[in-house]
Amino acid sequence: MKRKAAPSDSVAEQRRLQMADIARLAGVSTSTVSRALSGSKLVNEETRNRVADLARSLNYTINIGAQNLRLKQNRTVAVVVPYDATTRQHLSDPFFLAILGSLADALTDRGFDMLLSRVDSEQLDSISLPFDTGRAIGVILIGQWRHHDQLNKITARGVPIVVWGAQLERQMYVTIGSDNVAGGYLATEHLIKSGRKHIAFFGDVKLPEVASRHKGYSQALEAYQIPYDEQLVVPASFLENGGDLAMTELAHRKVHYDGLFCCSDLLAMSAINILREQNKNVPEDIAVVGYDDIELARYFHPPLTTVRQPIQAAGLALVDALLNLIDQQTVTPQLLSTELIYRSSSGQLRHD
Repeated sequence: MKRKAAPSDSVAEQRRLQMADIARLAGVSTSTVSRALSGSKLVNEETRNRVADLARSLNYTINIGAQNLRLKQNRTVAVVVPYDATTRQHLSDPFFLAILGSLADALTDRGFDMLLSRVDSEQLDSISLPFDTGRAIGVILIGQWRHHDQLNKITARGVPIVVWGAQLERQMYVTIGSDNVAGGYLATEHLIKSGRKHIAFFGDVKLPEVASRHKGYSQALEAYQIPYDEQLVVPASFLENGGDLAMTELAHRKVHYDGLFCCSDLLAMSAINILREQNKNVPEDIAVVGYDDIELARYFHPPLTTVRQPIQAAGLALVDALLNLIDQQTVTPQLLSTELIYRSSSGQLRHD
């Protein structure tokens, strides 16, 4: 009497068939496929990448990551920073550097290594590759960008992932983020209390975190009975020239404004430079508030009023959340507090 195949036997047989398919499609031997998927340096990079792409298409390599989790053979965490292919925001952006430093410290303190990579923000499904190929036991993603649906699909496949970003409806993945609605409110309220009634907003509201800051901006205007004017809301990217382009657009609209809330400190700084060229004084003519509180903000002229994000706490929270996920603990989204850092760029508060 033949022994009935156990479930593990059928899984192993399926894996062997998949590996044979990959080998045939890649034009290599099954042993080469095995080495490539384990990251062996005996296989050249081009072949490793080709095998990995084929394996992903067959949902094969997710088992490698899962096996690493079971056997605890890997102590590397992937940290992914997406980029917009049309603008290619630099990794040298001060906010990126700050949060990467925070993550590196938190991982080192817990005895883990960091694997840093960049992916096109339009192809966020590729962020699972370090896990799928067994190079990392989980993924920390900096920013959701515009593909919430792709992140849900990755999570549904069983990839341990934690995202620095906003909590959204029907979200399957774990997010750690700062309270951007409160941050937007704090910045706008501060400008209102400084006597400003026509406050411009710079930021790309298609991004979830910026949309939350815009929500706080709108709530503050409503709370102080200041009409919302869509002409004062200007799309702006987080690139070096984002503030320049936004200022040009604001001038083109010929709309009066006496306050400016920028969704990053670099946006605020570049806007202030343009205001100087226009012979406008900050804060006397235009009061300006930024966002993030990067190190340069306190040394800029004038020193920049800004909303501080808790970067050190963020790194710890992201790492702890991912490690808890890997240990199969229940992890819920977490919202970290933001605070207004008052400096000279926003003028004196009025107490009337």
